[in-house]
Amino acid sequence: MKKIIIATITACIIPFSLSFGEGREEAIHAVLRQIEANNKELQANAQLISSQKLENKTNNNLADPTLSYAYLWDSKNSDETVGELVISQSFDFPTLYATRGKMNRLKTNALDAQATAFRQQILLQAKEICLDIIMLQRQQSLLDERLKNAEELSAMYNKRLETGDANALETNKINLELLNVRTEARMNATALNNKLKELTALNGNQTLIVSDRPVAEALGLTEYPAAPLPVNFQQVCDELLAADPALQSLHGESAAARKQISASKQGWLPKLELGYRRNTESGHPLNGVVVGFSFPIFENRSKVKMAKSQALNIDYQKENAALQASSALWQLYEEARNLHTSMEEYERTFRQQQDLTLLKQALMGGQISMIEYFVEISVVYQSKMNLLQLENQYQKAMAQIFKSRL
Repeated sequence: MKKIIIATITACIIPFSLSFGEGREEAIHAVLRQIEANNKELQANAQLISSQKLENKTNNNLADPTLSYAYLWDSKNSDETVGELVISQSFDFPTLYATRGKMNRLKTNALDAQATAFRQQILLQAKEICLDIIMLQRQQSLLDERLKNAEELSAMYNKRLETGDANALETNKINLELLNVRTEARMNATALNNKLKELTALNGNQTLIVSDRPVAEALGLTEYPAAPLPVNFQQVCDELLAADPALQSLHGESAAARKQISASKQGWLPKLELGYRRNTESGHPLNGVVVGFSFPIFENRSKVKMAKSQALNIDYQKENAALQASSALWQLYEEARNLHTSMEEYERTFRQQQDLTLLKQALMGGQISMIEYFVEISVVYQSKMNLLQLENQYQKAMAQIFKSRL
């Protein structure tokens, strides 16, 4: 009988399930939307991207117009004077402006993709914190249950010690268990509070929600969102790579670099200058048109080669980034698959076990010793903590895989 009771330990104090609660994604989504609106890093990056776009536009502006006036007088007769006014505007060959305009549009698309990638990194960081909060909240519930059980046993054995039904060794063992669990519960509560502060900091230090309930509960961060493991990951991987903003940014930079080659080639075309000239040397004003050409014999030297080298550099970066991104996705998938397998094994084991109260009843009835009780209960609680850790790691792996959908 004693062996049977020890072998049939509880399933769950907290209900664990691989089919995570539906609708929990909306709770995290609501938190992420607040952070997206209030995060200071995102606001700063938005201004940086805006300034870079404006800087690109300035590279295609016309040169500043020039105005000059010359006033000359005869060194022997100061009454004889000459005045000359020249107003001119220089500009590149017209086709060059069109080429640079297309290049700037490609650069703008690349900058938008960079902004999207940065936004997804911030939101992924926030989502991982949310997942940690869920794990810590669930661990707190487990520890609170274990603490309650330890407090009941401590009170019971203190009374039995007074009546002589228990010895000091057993009572001290229970009190030590109570102290350990109480300390662990406090540490977990501190970690939970710190994670909530991290989330608030990402929200620009603005309160995420005003409620009398505990923050995690008020935010709906108590259950994990549904995160099924993809069946055909090759197809999913291709879709994720196509939607990866970091790769899209490099693709845009590569296309812009190709346009830069074209612009550099057109740099050999002459620059033009048009203007107006007014001269009073003949005693009465003479008006005319100024036409000039500038031949880039020296200024454009080696620029085409430089543009080609830069384009090749970006192409190699793009290829390497695509390989790294694909490898990272497959590594995360393998990690998630292994975690999912371990979770299923834990779930299957817990379903085959009976209620934890049987172990406590066996202890109270003298069927098992205090040492046997603590050995068995430690295994049970540690197994449940392991499952909580596995769930958290699995959710984080899935969040990293699908970060491009944030």
